[in-house]
Amino acid sequence: MNNNEKERFEELWRVMQRLRKECPWDKEQTHDSIKAATLEETYEAVEAIDNKDYDALRDELGDMLLHIVFHSVIAEENNEFKLTDVIKGITEKLIRRHPHIFGDVKVKDSKEIEKNWEAIKLQEGKKSLLEGVPKSLSSLLRAYRIQEKASKIGFDWEKKEDVWVKVEEELNEFKEAEQSGDKERTEEELGDLLFSLVNYSRFLKINPENALRRANDKFIKRFSYVEEKINSSGNNLVDATFEEMDKFWEESKKQL
Repeated sequence: MNNNEKERFEELWRVMQRLRKECPWDKEQTHDSIKAATLEETYEAVEAIDNKDYDALRDELGDMLLHIVFHSVIAEENNEFKLTDVIKGITEKLIRRHPHIFGDVKVKDSKEIEKNWEAIKLQEGKKSLLEGVPKSLSSLLRAYRIQEKASKIGFDWEKKEDVWVKVEEELNEFKEAEQSGDKERTEEELGDLLFSLVNYSRFLKINPENALRRANDKFIKRFSYVEEKINSSGNNLVDATFEEMDKFWEESKKQL
């Protein structure tokens, strides 16, 4: 970081401190009151990455940096911690978890690095390998991260074909549960089926959260086409029949 970058960062810090003293809205905020916005800024950065819009990504990273500073200013006011503690902590963690760079540990490949990473986290006091997977993640992404962590220490299938057998097994169990009429059991088996599909996607090196996000975006584009066609024909979307909508849906698939 050069002097200009340091000055810019210090300016941001001073601006945030002043806002906390002089702006009525900023003065009222707490960790809890801005946590949803913190999460939203993260998702907006992800969306910019998905869109390969790097001007937007620059702006969204700025918003994320603002929230880091915002939380740190609040914490300093509450005598919880300082920004310097945040920076010191992450720097020490990076050094500690990269002994193959900053120490004398030898590794063969990235898989061995990941295994060491998890082992070090347990040495740091984690009670469980899965402790660090946030409950606030979407269930789909959380399933992926849980499986990924377990895999790093060898708790995993050897071949994707074996995983697919498990998917088929879970699908059959879901069908049986659905046919039984037992809603609670059906919900449980659907969860197992989804969990097994996430596992299979991991073997394909596909992040299921990204895949589902793309599917959602594709559905929105195609359904928007259906809405546009129905409305332009003078009909009301609410009153349109399934056959009418499906005709335009099939059209959209050829164009979008």
